[in-house]
Amino acid sequence: MSNLFWLTDEQMERLTAFFPRSHGKLRVDDRRVLSGIIFINRNGLRWCDAPKEYGPPKTLYNRWKRWGDLGVFARMMEGLTPEGGDQKTIMIDATYLKAHRTVSSLRAKKGGRRPERAISTCARQTRC
Repeated sequence: MSNLFWLTDEQMERLTAFFPRSHGKLRVDDRRVLSGIIFINRNGLRWCDAPKEYGPPKTLYNRWKRWGDLGVFARMMEGLTPEGGDQKTIMIDATYLKAHRTVSSLRAKKGGRRPERAISTCARQTRC
């Protein structure tokens, strides 16, 4: 059983109305590319880490970039939001920082120089 994400037929029917028209060459499979974009964003992966089942990472990135610049994804979100719903902003931040365990010991140690003193001492010297 694969853990890849694939849009259903019903979901694609609802989203197709928001797709821009194709000019010239036919686009590659919208379901495959859009499912890949959702998979990458949901899992916080880099584009180059996209599973091969979604196609070339460059295709996923190009579609994400072009449609993002055209406002396609914003229109999808607005169009799929139920009318009359509460107007509120929800933000999710999954950022975390890891620090080495010695970072906490980098404060002024006994006998060590303070940062202000180090700057003034450095300014007096000809070469720092």
